[in-house]
Amino acid sequence: MDMNNDAYNAYVRAKSKPSPLLKDCLWAFFVGGGICLAGEALRKTYMAAGFVRSDAGCMTSITLIVLSAVTTALGWYHKLAAKAGAGTLVPITGFANAVVSQAIEARCEGYVTGVGAKMFQIAGPVIVYGVLASTVWGALYTFLRPYI
Repeated sequence: MDMNNDAYNAYVRAKSKPSPLLKDCLWAFFVGGGICLAGEALRKTYMAAGFVRSDAGCMTSITLIVLSAVTTALGWYHKLAAKAGAGTLVPITGFANAVVSQAIEARCEGYVTGVGAKMFQIAGPVIVYGVLASTVWGALYTFLRPYI
């Protein structure tokens, strides 16, 4: 079957259903906002329980990571992500989901060579970039501070 690019593109447009862009954007907005709202509610709850602001922020991060890991393990996070798309990529929950998903997929290869090694396939580059970027920023800030 010989097709040129224009014929192929017309064929694909005819066969694929249109994406409900506004609906998808609203789902992403409200789910992402809901995750952030839950984080803020957790932080306020921890502060009301007597934690200082920095400790309440730490406890909020830990709680969101644990909740994301548990919902990923139960298969609920994937179902939410299928509906909400980018709304579930709120940094802390999306990152925890990525790490736990890799660990779950690699568990059949063993705990050390599977889970231990492969759960950082996605997280590893992010951690390396974060450390490298913060080191460069710190060096620039230290050396350029007198001139700013």
